[in-house]
Amino acid sequence: MNDEELREAARTLDSYNQQLEAITRQIRILQSSRDDNIRAVRTIDALSKAKEGDEIMIPIGASSFVSVKVTGRKSAVVGIGNRVSVEKSFEDTKEYLMRSGAEVQDALEKALAAMQEVQQYTEQLAAEVQDEYRRRRLQQGAPQQ
Repeated sequence: MNDEELREAARTLDSYNQQLEAITRQIRILQSSRDDNIRAVRTIDALSKAKEGDEIMIPIGASSFVSVKVTGRKSAVVGIGNRVSVEKSFEDTKEYLMRSGAEVQDALEKALAAMQEVQQYTEQLAAEVQDEYRRRRLQQGAPQQ
């Protein structure tokens, strides 16, 4: 590996690390979205099974809950994107949440696969760069670390 190839490898390694950081942020967002979706489905399930007048705990986020009394109304207001919300029956709400949850899970799996692929490239290139530095130190008579 000549000097220019070594510099290019170092730039590529930096690029891979930046990609890993971006993918990691994306994965965190997707995991949070998936977790929110799961909580919403569980809440809809709890409300569907409750009878009018029952008192149940509803999650409001940040590991916090409020106690509410169930009414006879069996619908929810659901955000469908771009700050638009619609009222849906509990059954339709759950169906919508399950579909969107599956989409999030699919995106999460793809992001995890991409992260693993970039990690493999990064590890391989980092090993090659380290080997080259080690080889150069040996040629210069420096002790190997």
